[in-house]
Amino acid sequence: MKRNLIGVVFSFIILTGYVSCSQPSKIEHKIKWMDFESAVAASQKNPKKLFIDVYTDWCGWCKKMDASTFMDDSVAAFINANYYPVKFNAESKDTIHFFDQVFVFVPEYKSHELAISLLNRQMGYPSYAFLDEKFAAIKVQQGYMPVETLMPLLKYYAHDAYKTKTFEEFTK
Repeated sequence: MKRNLIGVVFSFIILTGYVSCSQPSKIEHKIKWMDFESAVAASQKNPKKLFIDVYTDWCGWCKKMDASTFMDDSVAAFINANYYPVKFNAESKDTIHFFDQVFVFVPEYKSHELAISLLNRQMGYPSYAFLDEKFAAIKVQQGYMPVETLMPLLKYYAHDAYKTKTFEEFTK
């Protein structure tokens, strides 16, 4: 009896593992976030724009973006295809090396120097910094955005429409 029970449990574990491995994972369709230094290195090898989500752990709207907009399959697929997506905690204590500069946490500001630089000292969360393939700032957008607000912005910057049209012209 004990052997039969062990056999049933073992068979169940093996079967569960097989079924979960053979099912397509929803996770593979989500945004493949990178750290800043990895995104820079990747863009140096294969140039792409950077989309940087600047957040804090305490930000409720940041959590809502993570749970809703960033979980949308169309948003994730578009970001993964057109950008190197970076998730950056504005209160990170990590030291970041970017070319010949070193960015660190600044206790007086309770923010990281990279966040301060990316956001032009306009510290609001969530914020999204768009950088071009040469790491020049394109634009910073702030605030929670549902899919229907974020997608046109992602397309506007990814397809370089910002170079020749206003956003209003682009969205007509």
